[in-house]
Amino acid sequence: MSTALDFSPRLQLATRTAPAVDIVIPVYNEQATLEASVRRLHHYLAMSFPLTARITVVDNASTDATHAVALDVAADLPYVHVIRLEEKGRGRALRRAWSTSDADVLAYMDVDLSTDLNALLPLVAPLLSGHSDVAIGTRLDGSARVLRGPKRELISRSYNAILHTVLRTRFSDAQCGFKAIRADVARDLLPQVQDEAWFFDTEVLVLAERAGLRIHEVPVDWVDDPDSRVEIVPTAIADLKGVARLALGSTREVTRFAAIGLLSTLAYVGLYAGLRTATPALFANALALLVTAVANTAANRRMTFGVHGRAGALRHQVHGLGVFVVALAVTSGSLGALHLASAHPALGAEIAVLVIANLVATALRFVLLRRVFRGGDAARPIAPTTREMLRGIRSLP
Repeated sequence: MSTALDFSPRLQLATRTAPAVDIVIPVYNEQATLEASVRRLHHYLAMSFPLTARITVVDNASTDATHAVALDVAADLPYVHVIRLEEKGRGRALRRAWSTSDADVLAYMDVDLSTDLNALLPLVAPLLSGHSDVAIGTRLDGSARVLRGPKRELISRSYNAILHTVLRTRFSDAQCGFKAIRADVARDLLPQVQDEAWFFDTEVLVLAERAGLRIHEVPVDWVDDPDSRVEIVPTAIADLKGVARLALGSTREVTRFAAIGLLSTLAYVGLYAGLRTATPALFANALALLVTAVANTAANRRMTFGVHGRAGALRHQVHGLGVFVVALAVTSGSLGALHLASAHPALGAEIAVLVIANLVATALRFVLLRRVFRGGDAARPIAPTTREMLRGIRSLP
């Protein structure tokens, strides 16, 4: 079903053939609560939400009557879509729904609707306005109002502390079941996400942050569901395995960076040797270094740090040229020192000095490029004002 709730003609969204927001609800054996939750969400969207929307229920391998209940609700309420999967996994459910949706913004929330629905517009507005790329609800902000037991509070805070320590993340709450992402960003990120279960959310956020994307956080009012189907111990173990996998990915980064660095050095030496026969040493060094730096940045962007798509490519190359300036200073300084020691050094001596200097520059390049591609060069974005968000939404075609 590709039609969408038209709640706000004043925002000129009535002619859109696809919804502005697709709200996905992944479910597993939720026959008791599914209908009431979907009806409550549908009523809220119809009465209070100023954008076009669709509700997509994804039943991932339920063994009770969940699928039948979902179909009955969809038959009774307009703009409710149902997807049935034969394998479990919240991540698998979100991947399927998000990858096939035609909406501009892809959101999801838990079926228990623990999060106050009034947070939905602040969640998606900065994505529709273009201010941010990903948005998450956070229960750990000082202004959030949360009702849950001390056990779940401790688990949540401990998990996020592990993420901050091990993966150096900056977002505050990875586990809140209330998130949204721009569809174009999802198309770039989803192929990189490996997890198909509960760690899916965290992996999306970590990859988004490493790619320098803007993550908007919304403090939410949240009430714990005592009938939650989440199995805490197995989920915690799976999450820790996911954290370890992402942390060990840094080792693979070093290996790939070293391989690209070796090829870049060989190309650099070849270019320098060819240029040196007809040009001064400093000019040959600068030109050879510039050509290989551009290629090195592009290769590391895709192969080492896993950043795909055109988004941010020019900005990354600009940062890469900053790294080139550092490398140029190191190599040119080494050449200058060599020529002070010997007025006419042999080409082999120049190349030997440049290779050694390049090794130093490569180590600096890894540190600097890692900051660029993992978003370390950008502080957490400042939340837009309500006026800014609405102005951005009104500008949509």
